[in-house]
Amino acid sequence: MSTAQYQSFNGDQRQRIGTPDDGEMEKHFNDAKSYILSAQTKKGVTLYNHLVKCVSRLLTEQPRDSAIIFEDVSKSVRSEDETKADDSPPHDTEQILNEEQKPLFEKGENTDDLDEDALQSPLPHILEQAYYFEQAGVGLGRDETYQIWLALKQLVDKSQFEKLRFWGKILGTEKNYYIAEAEQNADEEVEEEEENEENNENDEGKDMDDDEEGEGEEDPLPKSNYKSPPTVPKEERGTGVNKYTYYVCNRPGAPWIRLPTVTPAHISLARQIKVYFTGDLTREIKSFPAYPGTEKHYLRAQIARISATTHVSPNGRFKFSEEEEEEEEGGRQNYEDNEDFTGAPLSELTDEELNGWVHHVLHILPQGRTKWWNPKEDAEEEEQEEEDEDEEGKAQNEIQPEQGPPLLTPIGADAEIHRTKAWTAKISSNLIPQYACAFVRSNLWPGAYAFARGTIWENIYIGQGHKYSTNDYRPELPPMPASEYTDGPEIAEADDPTAEDEEKARAAAEKPEEEEEGEEEIENEDEED
Repeated sequence: MSTAQYQSFNGDQRQRIGTPDDGEMEKHFNDAKSYILSAQTKKGVTLYNHLVKCVSRLLTEQPRDSAIIFEDVSKSVRSEDETKADDSPPHDTEQILNEEQKPLFEKGENTDDLDEDALQSPLPHILEQAYYFEQAGVGLGRDETYQIWLALKQLVDKSQFEKLRFWGKILGTEKNYYIAEAEQNADEEVEEEEENEENNENDEGKDMDDDEEGEGEEDPLPKSNYKSPPTVPKEERGTGVNKYTYYVCNRPGAPWIRLPTVTPAHISLARQIKVYFTGDLTREIKSFPAYPGTEKHYLRAQIARISATTHVSPNGRFKFSEEEEEEEEGGRQNYEDNEDFTGAPLSELTDEELNGWVHHVLHILPQGRTKWWNPKEDAEEEEQEEEDEDEEGKAQNEIQPEQGPPLLTPIGADAEIHRTKAWTAKISSNLIPQYACAFVRSNLWPGAYAFARGTIWENIYIGQGHKYSTNDYRPELPPMPASEYTDGPEIAEADDPTAEDEEKARAAAEKPEEEEEGEEEIENEDEED
C-alpha cells in the first residue's frame, strides 16, 4: 500500500490514514477482502467472484491494451453471468414442490386404532389398476401414480363420497389437469344447488332493475318483438350428464377444485370449437362461435363428452332392474350391478365384433342432454289463448324427438371413422395368456383405454381432451353479411332548399290563408243580409 490511502467506513464515509504498521496492514487487508466478498448484485454475484473472472480472462487472453479494455471485459463477464442465471432454473423449485407435497405423506389422525368399519373407504386401489394398465402400455409411472393415490386420499378425508375413482389426466400447454370422479352425497348436493339458486336469483334481480331503469326514461328505446328460442334446461345433479361430480387439480398435493355442473349450451358449443387447455380454470375461451364460459366450463363439457363415448365395461357386468319399466322416450336410464357376474373370457373381450364390451354411460343427444326435452311444452302453455292451427300444419311443425343408442349397447355398434372401427381390442400378452388382461383403445378419442381381467375392470383417459377428426380442423366462418337495402324514391335524400325556394313556399302557404279569410267575410255579410 502507498503512504496515503483511503479506506471506506460505514459504506459512504472516507478518511485519510497514514502509513500503517504490520498489524494495521493485516487488519485493513481483511476489511477490504470482507467488503469485496460481501458486495453483491441482485443476482447474487459477489464483487470478489466478478474480479476473479475478469483477471482470469485477462491472464488467459493477455491483450495488449488490458487497462483500456478492462471495462469491456467487465461488461462481457457480467452479461454472461446474467444469461446463465436466467437460463438456470430457480434453486427453490424443488423445495417449493417438496413443501407442497409434504402433506401427502403426513400420517392421518386416528390411524393407530383402525377397525373394519374405519378401513371401509371409497378410495380406489389405483396402484392395482395401474399395474394392469401398465400391461397394456398405458400409465403415468409408479411415482406419479402413488402421488395421485395420496392426493385422492386427501380428497376423501375432506369430503364424504359414496364412490370415487381416478378419471384421468388432461394435458395442458402450461399446466395439466388431474381429474377425480365422485358420486356426491345428497346433503352436499342440496347445499350446492341452494348456492346456485341464490346466484340465479341475484342475476334475475339485476336484470329486473335494468328493465325498470329503462322504463323510467323519458324517451324509452324501441323494443324488439323478436323471441329467442327457449333455452334448453340443464339436467339436475345426479342425473344424465350431471350424474357425477368432478374435482381437478394441477398437480398432486395442490388443492382440489370442484367443477360446476354442465349445461346443454356448454356441450353444444364445445362440439363446434377446438381449443387447447392451458391449466388455468379462469381463462376466457376466445373462439367463434363465442363460448359461454371459461376454461372450467369447457373442461367440464369435454369430460362429459369423453365419458359418454369411452366409458365401457365388460358385457354382463351390469344389468337392468326387473322392477324398473322402460320409459317411453329415451329408454332406460339406470342399471344395477350383476352379482352373478364372474368375469368375461378373454376370447369374448378381444373378439373382432367387439360385442364383449358395452357402454354403461348414457349417450349425449345433439340437444346436449341425455334425455330429450320438448321445447314446445312450455310454448303450448303460454299460447293457449291463441287460435288453433290446422291439423295439417301441426303435423308439419311437430318436432321429432332425438334418440340415441340405449344403455349397455355393445361398442361394436359404434359408427366407423373413415372405414376404421371406433375401437381396437387387444390382449396384453400372447406369450403368457393365462395371466394376461384384455384392453380396448378408443380411436375416436385418442387416450381413452379400458382393461378387464376377471371381475376387475377400469377406464382411464390420458390425452389432450380432443376428438379425432379425419380432416384438419377448420374453424367455423362468420355468417355472410346482410344484403344492402334497395334504394327507392321514398328513401332518397333530398337537396336542401335555397333561400328563394323557402320564400316561394312561404308565399304559397300565405295565399290559401288570405283566400280563406276572404270567404269567411263574404259568408258573414250574407248572413247579415
